Amino acid sequence: MHLLYPCDPFDRRQPDEDYRDEFAAVRAAGLRCALFSFEDFQSGAFKMLPSTALQGDVVYRGWMLAPEDYERLCHAVEASGARMRASPHAYKRCHYLPEWYDACREFTPHTVFCTQDDDFAARLGDVGWTACFVKDFVKSLTTFRGSVARSAAEVSEIVDLMARYRGRIEGGICLREFEDLVTDTEERYFVIDGRAHARDGDVPAIVHDIARRINSPFFSVDIVRDSAGRLRLIELGDGQVSDRKKWSASKFAEMLHGCADEALQRDQRMSD
Repeated sequence: MHLLYPCDPFDRRQPDEDYRDEFAAVRAAGLRCALFSFEDFQSGAFKMLPSTALQGDVVYRGWMLAPEDYERLCHAVEASGARMRASPHAYKRCHYLPEWYDACREFTPHTVFCTQDDDFAARLGDVGWTACFVKDFVKSLTTFRGSVARSAAEVSEIVDLMARYRGRIEGGICLREFEDLVTDTEERYFVIDGRAHARDGDVPAIVHDIARRINSPFFSVDIVRDSAGRLRLIELGDGQVSDRKKWSASKFAEMLHGCADEALQRDQRMSD
């Protein structure tokens, strides 16, 4: 497993500041890494440092990419002689909520998918909710306003704020039935090649179940308890663009190294 990180915009020999601790921990664990300029990539150019750093399967660790930009990254990496471990289809599968919703609907709030110009009053009237969470296909509003709406007018307000602060609506709009969630119980898990991992080693049954249902080589699973004590799925994300949240850099690197070793052993057994 080789990893690809964005470099510091002002010193291309160093990883971006937000990934510096993780980059150091991953290299200390014995995994190979390369850097590239995210800014240049956004402008249409792709160049790795060092230029011959990547071979075989590559895992990107960096900023979120729209599915079409991730596909561009895949092509750029392939042109360098390597290949992305997650295909564009696998990336979108976990990056966009509608892509994974049907497989996990029993674990997550009931969701209605809309366009930005939909009649929100009619859509809310169809389901009869008194409140809902509002987000686009990827993220919710993270300003002080929050993402809970109790009327169609508040849905429109949140959608307008998302477009203003983020510059665009990604994919479309998700209206998710309000559930009384205990936010400080939220925990992030990672799934690699179908195996679920927890920062403390304790993976709940719901995460194992989700891991069996989603065909993606590397993704994150966000779980929270509701006020009745049930575990609920809040979000899936492609693991390449998911924050570590409560995971330490060393624990995250240990997970990656262990999975790389297991993959190598599988390949050796298959070749024998």
